[in-house]
Amino acid sequence: MNLKQTIEEIVEKHLPDDSHFIVEIQIKDKGPKKVLNILIDGDQGVNIESCAAVSRAVGEELEAKQLIDGAYVMEVSSPGLDYPLGSRRQYQKNVGRSMRVHLQDGKELEGKLAKVGQTEIVLLVKKKEKGKKAAEEEVSVAFEQIKKSIVLVSFK
Repeated sequence: MNLKQTIEEIVEKHLPDDSHFIVEIQIKDKGPKKVLNILIDGDQGVNIESCAAVSRAVGEELEAKQLIDGAYVMEVSSPGLDYPLGSRRQYQKNVGRSMRVHLQDGKELEGKLAKVGQTEIVLLVKKKEKGKKAAEEEVSVAFEQIKKSIVLVSFK
């Protein structure tokens, strides 16, 4: 098992509860130090107390097991709004929100996330026709067709 997988297992057991999940773990070399970035999220969001608790518990276990040689910096946070969605669970959490989906073929869709299935998402996309009011059309997109999805922020 490599270091990233080991850290993932450690983080998993220190999450506050089953409503929290790992989004991404990155280990980067920045000069003489390693930087360990841990992104966590929750079905109802994640707060700073949860991030701090995970950081303390994971840090203590990493030190006790001496898994990282030398100095390192660990950052535990939640993904920002502009962070691309990566898992089915993240999509599920954002049902009802507007998003921009970049497809593998270079096309782009924008609409409201209506449903999340096992293998696809369904977007409500506004379709404009000349002289008519814009109608919404359901567009199904398979996960493997998605290159990147971003939740759009509305200030209305």
